[in-house]
This record gives sequence, C-alpha cells and structure tokens, in this order.
Amino acid sequence: MDNGFPDLLKPFLKYAGTQPINPEASLNDLGLDSMRAIELLFAIEDTYGVSMPDELLTDATFATAGSLWATIEALRGPR
Repeated sequence: MDNGFPDLLKPFLKYAGTQPINPEASLNDLGLDSMRAIELLFAIEDTYGVSMPDELLTDATFATAGSLWATIEALRGPR
C-alpha cells in the first residue's frame, strides 16, 4: 500500500479511530458499509486514475485494505 492509501480509507471507516490501517485490516469490521463503499470507490477512481469494472465490485475486493490495494495496483498496471 502506498503511504496515502490509509488516509484515503479513514473517512469511510466509521470505526477506524486513530488506529493504523494495515493490509490485513477488515474494512467491514472498521465500518465500511455499502453506501460508504460506493463513495470510497469514487474517491479511489479519482485519486488513482483507475476505473473499477463491475466484476471487481465484490465482497472479496473490499474485504481488507490489502485486497482493495491489490486490486488498485492491478488496475494501474506496471509502474
């Protein structure tokens, strides 16, 4: 995960508080619900310049910070 990704996530995670967000962090446990996930998706697309196809809008993609970051990285391609 890049350094700014946890900061991008925090406003959408109502239970995150001040704890650090690591790749294993369950986004559901931290308060990500379906409405916030949609808002997060728009923020990700704007911030990282990616477009997430419908087939990636799954529970598995949004399960953890790491799974979501891996999807973003795959969409961004090689750097």
